[in-house]
Amino acid sequence: MTNKNTETAISVLLTPHGVTIEDLESAFAELSGKHIDFADFYFQRTVSEGYVLEEGIIKNGSFNTDMGVGVRAVSGEKSALAYSDEISKDALIEAVRTVRAIGNFSDDKTVVKLEKRRIPEALYQPVNPIELKETKDKIEIIKKLDKLARKLSPHIIQVMCTISSVYEVILIAKRDGALAGDIRPLVRANLSVVVQKDSKTERGNAGGGGRFSLDYFTDEKLASYAEEAVSSALRNLEAIPVPAGVFPVVLGPGWPGVLLHEAVGHGLEGDFNRKGTSVFADKIGQKVAAEGVTIVDNGTVKDRRGSLTIDDEGNPTQCTVLIENGILKGYMQDELN
Repeated sequence: MTNKNTETAISVLLTPHGVTIEDLESAFAELSGKHIDFADFYFQRTVSEGYVLEEGIIKNGSFNTDMGVGVRAVSGEKSALAYSDEISKDALIEAVRTVRAIGNFSDDKTVVKLEKRRIPEALYQPVNPIELKETKDKIEIIKKLDKLARKLSPHIIQVMCTISSVYEVILIAKRDGALAGDIRPLVRANLSVVVQKDSKTERGNAGGGGRFSLDYFTDEKLASYAEEAVSSALRNLEAIPVPAGVFPVVLGPGWPGVLLHEAVGHGLEGDFNRKGTSVFADKIGQKVAAEGVTIVDNGTVKDRRGSLTIDDEGNPTQCTVLIENGILKGYMQDELN
């Protein structure tokens, strides 16, 4: 089915600024006479809000809106990017004329007819978490988190809680005629506690979030964050220094995945391998890890912060097997149309 988010994105990003679909098609026509292999327009509006509670009082609050359009063009091995924080037909045309300079003269006549692409069912609801709750209700969430943490231990000397909400609207137009939009909510709550016993001080952290509304933070969920942060801090009070030497390390699920990303993920990015600068270049089908090691790049897990219904090139996200049982199966890349 056609994604209704595309219609919403047009109404948010184009219509209020007097830009039409025909204007986008005319902008693509500006590429005529240049050898351009690929081009796309990326419109975006991001609204973010956050609050910080420390020492039982609100220490900081923020509200930001960012908006603009980016234009990209690719010609052979060359790529160019221009952007503007103003969305208008003139700004779009100026950006197009800037990036087309990378292309050599040609007889190419660019005619683009944009059509809303049919994309899979959205992985998250198109809600605006900032507007769905009053400010007092957002602050009440972190106040409750503060109280839940403090009652768990007399050793707590400091508690800091944060809550953030993001509402992002994007619209992507591609030279192949694709037009796709997405509505991306994102919320997160964090808790940090400091405990002290005798002369030793330690810290514990917990939190969570995803692509949904702030209703996710129920009393039960907040209580689990408090328990996790406080128990972690108290456990650290009793911890002994790690002995020197080489030891096996076991990583649990969650944030340790960042270590995997840094150690392996960048080397599996398609552009590095296409250029031959990665240690994994030209090793498809070869053993690159221990047997039993399987690594996937999965952007399709419903409601998760790392998932997207469509990526930033307008294509449906996928679950890509990178390494399977130690054998290199593929890279993280996207084919340009």
